[in-house]
Amino acid sequence: MAHGDSGTPAVGTPAAGAASAGTTEPILEVRDLVKHFPLTRGVLLRKQVGAVQAVDGVSFDLHQGETLGIVGESGCGKSTVAKLLVGLERPTAGRIRYRGEDISTLSGRALKAVRRNIQMVFQDPYTSLNPRMTVGDIIGEPYEIHPEVAPKGDRRRKVRELLDVVGLNPEYINRYPHQFSGGQRQRIGIARGLALRPEIIVADEPVSALDVSVQAQVVNLLEQLQHEFDLSYVFIAHDLSVVRHISDRVAVMYLGRLAEIGTEDQIYEHPTHPYTQALLSAVPVPDPDARTQRDRILLAGDVPSPAHPPSGCRFRTRCWKAQQLCAEVVPPLEVPAEFREPAGPAGHASACHFAQERQVVPSE
Repeated sequence: MAHGDSGTPAVGTPAAGAASAGTTEPILEVRDLVKHFPLTRGVLLRKQVGAVQAVDGVSFDLHQGETLGIVGESGCGKSTVAKLLVGLERPTAGRIRYRGEDISTLSGRALKAVRRNIQMVFQDPYTSLNPRMTVGDIIGEPYEIHPEVAPKGDRRRKVRELLDVVGLNPEYINRYPHQFSGGQRQRIGIARGLALRPEIIVADEPVSALDVSVQAQVVNLLEQLQHEFDLSYVFIAHDLSVVRHISDRVAVMYLGRLAEIGTEDQIYEHPTHPYTQALLSAVPVPDPDARTQRDRILLAGDVPSPAHPPSGCRFRTRCWKAQQLCAEVVPPLEVPAEFREPAGPAGHASACHFAQERQVVPSE
C-alpha cells in the first residue's frame, strides 16, 4: 500500500490535531470525542462518586480509501473509540460526523441507516460468532436487518459470493463456527462486515487473537478488499509492526487521549512524543546487530487509573522530560513550534510541551 504524505492541520483551527489525508473532504470527522463511564456507590440509592475517563477529547479525520491505525497500551481507550464510531456506545460529549452529518446523537431508523455504511470487525473470532447459527445465517443476518440490500431469494447467492471473496469455500455455507479454525472464523467476521457494502470498516484488533502466520494472511486480505471495494479502515491494534504494514496514518493513544498523529513514516521514523518513542523502542528487532545498537527506553511506574488521571499531561508521571508545566497545562495536539518551519517529517501533531524528534527504530 502506498503511504502518501497526509499534510498537517493548521494550529488553532477546530481540526487541529485531526491530521488530514489530503485536500478532499473527510468521510468521517471525529471532534473532541469523550466517553466517561460513571462509578456509583450504594444498592437502593445509587450515587455517582466518579467516572472512568475512557476517552477524553479525541479528534481525527478519516478520508476515502484511507487506513488510520490507532495504537496504544491495553486500557488506553482504543476499543471504546471503536464502539463509539459504530454506535455501540453513546458519547458523553463531542461529535462524530459521517459525510457531514452528526451521527453521535442519532437513534432509530436514522442510526440504522448510518450503521449500514459503518461496520465493525471484532477482536475475538471465537465469541463474535453465534455458535448456534450456520455460517450462511451469520453472514446473511445483516440482510434480515436491511432487507432493501438483498431480496430474500437472492441472499443465499450473495452469502456464497462473500465466502468466496474472503477466501473460503462457498460449500461451507451450512457449517457451524466450531468447525473452522481461528483464521477462518475471522474471515467469516470480515464477510459479515462486508455484507452491506459499507464505506467504513472499524477493525478492533482483528488479528491479535491469531497466530503470526495467519495474521499476515488476514492483513493481506484486508488490504486486498480495501482496493476491491474502496473501503476506509479504522484499524485498531497494539502490534506496531502490523499497524505500520497496513496504515496510511497512525494515531497513538495514551490514557484516553491522542499523544501523536501523523503519516506512517512520520510516526515510525520521526516520532516526537516521549510515549511514542517508548512504544517504538519496545518493538522486537529481528536483526541482532541492530538490536544491540537500538535506543531502548524503559518507562518507570504503572499506567495511572483512568478514574483518576494525572492533571495536565497524562503521561507526565512516567515521562523523563516532565516539568512543572506538564502538571499545570494540558498540552494541545498540534505541530510543535520548532517543527513548523521549515516543514519536514517531524512537523506533525504531537501533544507534548517538550516535543523532540528521536529515532528509536532502525530505518527500513
